[in-house]
Amino acid sequence: MTEEWPAVGDMTEAGFDQPGTVDLSPHAEVAEQDVESSLRPRDLSEFIGQPRVREQLELVLSGALRRGRPPDHVLLSGPPGLGKTSLSMIIAAELGSALRVTSGPAMERAGDLAAMLSNLVEGDVLFIDEIHRIARPAEEMLYLAMEDLRVDVVVGKGPGATSIPLEIAPFTLVGATTRAGALTGPLRDRFGFTAHMEFYSPAELEQVLHRSAAILGLRLHADGAEEIAGRSRGTPRIANRLLRRVRDFAEVRADGAVTRSVARSALEVYEVDEIGLDRLDLAVLGALVRSFGGGPVGVSTLAVAVGEESTTVEEVCEPFLVRAGLLARTPRGRVATAAAWLHLGLTPPPETVGGTRSLFADDQD
Repeated sequence: MTEEWPAVGDMTEAGFDQPGTVDLSPHAEVAEQDVESSLRPRDLSEFIGQPRVREQLELVLSGALRRGRPPDHVLLSGPPGLGKTSLSMIIAAELGSALRVTSGPAMERAGDLAAMLSNLVEGDVLFIDEIHRIARPAEEMLYLAMEDLRVDVVVGKGPGATSIPLEIAPFTLVGATTRAGALTGPLRDRFGFTAHMEFYSPAELEQVLHRSAAILGLRLHADGAEEIAGRSRGTPRIANRLLRRVRDFAEVRADGAVTRSVARSALEVYEVDEIGLDRLDLAVLGALVRSFGGGPVGVSTLAVAVGEESTTVEEVCEPFLVRAGLLARTPRGRVATAAAWLHLGLTPPPETVGGTRSLFADDQD
């Protein structure tokens, strides 16, 4: 099925969640979609962060508008929660076109894609989230549609099967993926413009928070925004999620304004520490250090120790712990770095791998 503007949300499963905590997975939750829709930027001038991507995309769209033709197909790659879906909506808005939204896993058969493509109107923008998960028959049909603006529909079976070519209106495909390396070469080569989304700096997240607070009608002080941004894992979706939880705390237990002390108290209640680790992250590090001496230990054993599925530990916890310099993946298993020991208030053994400097340490000398 397809949805027309303003369909929102990355169509991926939400990650770890626990009653009484804030879900720090960067994946979108179904319940968040209405709120996320109200916070999404509507044009490139409102979009915060990703300056190089914004500049490049503005040139691509402006050039296409001057020529009066749809722009080249666009591939957006990068971790979840950084704004790929928002950018797809902005592309359609800047072009004055309708946006049709679907996801790679929904394209199980070539017929599903053919039906969607045949209903496109000239200039439409087709957004396929998690495009690397599209089924192979549909992907091969997509090649022809992207290059030649037609698809061949096979009617019948066996020797009597007939191929009927269907013309497609000129359109722009926007594909989003969290795993660019999983895309096949032929599909990747058919995109005229490829952009990689980077994690946000704390200063950029503060801008995101101030904009969201204005939309939500929340009084957010500069020091409060700084406190939340520092715990948001470089991800706008997480920053907005934490902002809504801090808003609840501020309205119930304070005067409604979010200062540093209010934000700090709120995030302590929701078990989000000063660099953005939640209960599960700390449980994984604690088990790795205290139960297994810092490792190495297999992810399955580590998952049993914290009472979670191994896929949850591997897909929700590990990416951030590795990026923060707290955990290392080795051929023998997971190993806690010296920074992990220090973050837990413990003295690392002399043979501990890695330095003591976390990704989030100040860069100033």
